[in-house]
Amino acid sequence: MTKVVKKSPASRIPNTDFTTTEPVFHDPKHNIRIYQGDCLDVMAALPEESVDLIFADPPYFLSNDGITCHAGKMVSVNKGDWDKSRGADANHEFNRAWLAACHRLLKPNGSIWVSGTSHVIHSVGFAMQQLEFKLLNDITWVKPNPPPNLSCRYFTHATETIIWAAKNKKSRHKFNYKLMKEQNGGKQMKSVWEFLPPRRDEKSFGKHPAQKPIALIERVIRASSNEGDLVLDPFMGSGTTAIAATRCSRTVLGIERDEEFISTSLSRIAQELIFVAARVLAMAIDLDLARRSMDRSMCNENETMGPLNAKRLVRRESNFHFVGSFRREVVYSVVARDMDEAIERFSASTQSAVEILLVVKTETEIYLTEPR
Repeated sequence: MTKVVKKSPASRIPNTDFTTTEPVFHDPKHNIRIYQGDCLDVMAALPEESVDLIFADPPYFLSNDGITCHAGKMVSVNKGDWDKSRGADANHEFNRAWLAACHRLLKPNGSIWVSGTSHVIHSVGFAMQQLEFKLLNDITWVKPNPPPNLSCRYFTHATETIIWAAKNKKSRHKFNYKLMKEQNGGKQMKSVWEFLPPRRDEKSFGKHPAQKPIALIERVIRASSNEGDLVLDPFMGSGTTAIAATRCSRTVLGIERDEEFISTSLSRIAQELIFVAARVLAMAIDLDLARRSMDRSMCNENETMGPLNAKRLVRRESNFHFVGSFRREVVYSVVARDMDEAIERFSASTQSAVEILLVVKTETEIYLTEPR
């Protein structure tokens, strides 16, 4: 049974003593544990050489009172106190400290991926060499639609770097070469990856200013671990690594200091774990999607989930899933009030040219629960 444990506000303060190994969220069935606290304190309480794979997206130290462009508007680059630079030496010492903690936790054949821009990634790479990690690859993540540079004095920042490293030179790191080749159309996959930023639905419960697309982290996890392996994210943010690892059938261990991001992560994880059972009783197909929708769903009130103690409704929504005629898969999903709005949003999307076989509507309610 999923267990949610409240932590005191003090656990959000940097370098607070982490006096308990009790997670704020624990789902043994799906092998997910989420801790709230400073990552150095939490990792110090975890057993040595217990983690197969680490994905880390540490602070980039970009909050310098500058401006950037977001959604066509001029906005501040400040993300929070956690992202402010303390100077090159202090920033590097911080990177050495959390990387050393990761090094202790990695199994002998484990590996780590760290994402960053030029503001932090060179320090990360140097710290890895100082700690005797074995550098394997530096991946260039290309963003097809980066925000423009408002000052017009620099090239547009269209990439981030992700360093992949093994624990040491003796490590026999995992690399699912055949799978990556298959996903790349039968050719060796290069170290330049193109991914769009997180989709709108990935931010439906809230967003993190440094949020990564799920597809990017899924590739990282599938490339360098096997099903059942333990994946750690010491800077979990909005929970993207937890979602990706769950979809890849890995065990999840996430650490986050901020209570707001913890809340966002738990909402996203709850949605991911919903089990949907659908029974198709009747179906009418109209490929031109005329406005003649019919509700053929049926709910059996005798089929219940069991004795749950519902505490608080945190989400209620209607989802519409468009299934392609030729690609028999969901090609577009949207949250909408009714079928008309869903069709309108589909028609305005990039998938509007796809011929649709049918539209499936699902109703979702999410409650925070505790065992009786």
